[in-house]
Amino acid sequence: MTVFLKKTDYDRITAHARAGLPNEACGLIAGKTEGDQTIIEKVYLLANVDKSPEHFSIDPKEQLTAVRDMRTLGFVPLGNFHSHPSTPARLSKEDIRLAFDPKALYLVVSLAKETAVLKAFSVEHGTTRDLPLELV
Repeated sequence: MTVFLKKTDYDRITAHARAGLPNEACGLIAGKTEGDQTIIEKVYLLANVDKSPEHFSIDPKEQLTAVRDMRTLGFVPLGNFHSHPSTPARLSKEDIRLAFDPKALYLVVSLAKETAVLKAFSVEHGTTRDLPLELV
């Protein structure tokens, strides 16, 4: 499966992550899947209510508002994204433990270096898989 993300949405995600420093930033992604292609159509920049540099929790009210918007637009929830302020763009043990939906996408943006690095993953039964991510 290849994941497609608009460059403008990549820029929004990385700006949101930088604005959240020193804490993790988070949000939801929505769109559609066509064959082996997943197209992210909309990114929702949400609050990390944990206000922590090591983990995140999405504000439930913001999540509900985002899901309602997805339905209105005809998109499906695809997964979430979060930042790692000082560690690489990979899923942590906690991220893997909390990944309950094998159909969900998990995007991680690392701010450990000057240039942000964004990667996409899936998780099934505790096993992660790197997914190709293309900016369009």
